[in-house]
Amino acid sequence: MSGLRLINPEVEFLRYRRRLEIAGGVAALLFLILFSRFFWLQVLQYDHYHALAENNRISLVPAPPSRGVIYDRQGEVLAQNFSAYTLEITPSKTDDLETTLNLLSQVVTIDTGDRKRFKRLLAESKNFESIPIRNKLTEEEVARFTVNRYRFPGVEVKARLFRQYPFGEIFSHVVGYIGRIGQRDLDRLEESGQLANYRGSDHIGKLGIESTYESWLHGNTGIEKVETDSSGRAVRLLSRTAPVSGHNLYLHIDAKLQQVAEKVFGDYRGALVALDPRNGGVLAMVSKPGFDPNLFVDGIDSATWRELNDADERPLINRALRGVYPPGSTIKPFMALAGLESGVRKPGDSIADPGYFTLPGSSHRYRDWKKDGHGMVDLKRSIIVSCDTYYYGLAQQMGIERMAGFLGQFGFGKKSGVDLDGELSGLMPTPAWKKRRFKQPWWPGETVIAGIGQGYVLTTPMQLAVATMAIANNGMIYKPQLIRAWTDPVSGQMSQAAPRLVGHIAMKPQHLRLVREAMIEVMLPGGTASAAGANTPYLFAGKTGTAQVVGIRQGEKYDASRLASRHHDHALFIAFAPADDPKIVLAVMVENGGHGGSTAAPVARKVIDYWLLGKLPTAPVAPEAAARNLEEEDSAPLEEATPATTEGVSR
Repeated sequence: MSGLRLINPEVEFLRYRRRLEIAGGVAALLFLILFSRFFWLQVLQYDHYHALAENNRISLVPAPPSRGVIYDRQGEVLAQNFSAYTLEITPSKTDDLETTLNLLSQVVTIDTGDRKRFKRLLAESKNFESIPIRNKLTEEEVARFTVNRYRFPGVEVKARLFRQYPFGEIFSHVVGYIGRIGQRDLDRLEESGQLANYRGSDHIGKLGIESTYESWLHGNTGIEKVETDSSGRAVRLLSRTAPVSGHNLYLHIDAKLQQVAEKVFGDYRGALVALDPRNGGVLAMVSKPGFDPNLFVDGIDSATWRELNDADERPLINRALRGVYPPGSTIKPFMALAGLESGVRKPGDSIADPGYFTLPGSSHRYRDWKKDGHGMVDLKRSIIVSCDTYYYGLAQQMGIERMAGFLGQFGFGKKSGVDLDGELSGLMPTPAWKKRRFKQPWWPGETVIAGIGQGYVLTTPMQLAVATMAIANNGMIYKPQLIRAWTDPVSGQMSQAAPRLVGHIAMKPQHLRLVREAMIEVMLPGGTASAAGANTPYLFAGKTGTAQVVGIRQGEKYDASRLASRHHDHALFIAFAPADDPKIVLAVMVENGGHGGSTAAPVARKVIDYWLLGKLPTAPVAPEAAARNLEEEDSAPLEEATPATTEGVSR
């Protein structure tokens, strides 16, 4: 009996009940946890998970807007859109890109260039939903792919709008171009809060009007709510928020005038700016050579890009805004006004020009372009015959600080503010500037040569045109503008861009009248541009300029035949017409064109003849040597020296 153990029923019952209570508590706790989770998912997070479920069935597809069209002042199309089919791949939906590309090439032609562009876009456009592998498919190619579509998950044909520039390179620097959106563009859009509006868009303005007015031209992206099946294919359209097209822009530019200017330039490099002095409208803006902006729309290949970027002619540079050149004698009308307004010169003051100028206490000769000089020269005649000696002395008497202050009112050394990006400010030097730039003092000889637009003085063709506007317009300066009007994409209402008066230079009327009369006589017999001004049925006012590119030692004669063409002088010309009621202002710069009167002035004459008379040119301007004016035959030599002391022959 001692080995038997007696069981106490009461103890066992208590033990069993305790176990049951623990199990019940655990079950209750698990049920509570499960209930809490159900409550969280089905009540508190209902909206979130309902949206996720709907997203499995519904896709939000961006609807890119139609980009605004760009017109000239007469309604001629400068940039437009056309629709075409593209073959596109969504990388996230494709298991093996290389295999897919190889198989696709058996259905649709995909060459090496297409593959290179695709790989580049793949690296640059990681945030885009799909990437084009082929643009502008033919209807036959679309049909072939459609039959084989089941073999290519993640590949589809889309209809997209493409940009086209009908005039090619003629408006390349004005209108610019669009290109694929890159990482820099994405970063900029994100900073400005515009990234969402570019969802579904592939391109953005890169240059010219396309870039400056990008926010106007792009428009607003719409949204399409599409029901999809299990394979992601669209079944039906549930709702749609329509995109809003970009603004259509109308420019002051006249397409025919631009074409005329391009034609008369011929094979010369250079720039031309034509303004309406009554409102600042840019009537023409030529930069030669140009490039075809259509090359950039689909993504330019590396070989073509290198060819454009490395070319000696620099076709990608807008010479009208970014080309900086010594103004040469085109600065003399402004220097004359500076002398008159400052009281340093009176209209009747004359000097005896022996053909050179010397500073007090120095034997160094700053020579006139005419070897034997012009004899007795007053202010008016100094402009007509472009007497260097007169302006050497005037500059020395005024001093560089006073010169810079007065000429700065005309816009020298400042950006004009034209509505295009990338404009340079040129340079109107001062002693303080030279001290900062070179840590050197200013020398008297530098003031002397600045008086004829040489040395450190640099201007852009746009600056010269704006400065000439002030003379033509009685001291008033309007901000140069390309945009003339725009249409609202919703209402269709057209709005006009108001002229913006940005300066009014106070000058005595008799001083301004004297300089204008002198510029008119520049175009008459005895003036440096008499050949270009011959037989005009309107009053033509102008001023020639010839700016040195390299120095020639004192005692040597300038001989263009002994120099490489890129070392020939630059030819410049400023003008306005009709002089008694100006309707057009021009600045022409012909790189290495020789003399302003025989190369740049004839370009201006042909452009003005078309604008005022409707006369179309029959041929480009003849080579400089064939049309040289008699007044410019006797070229004086230039002196080899540093930019700080180079003297220039300037006509």
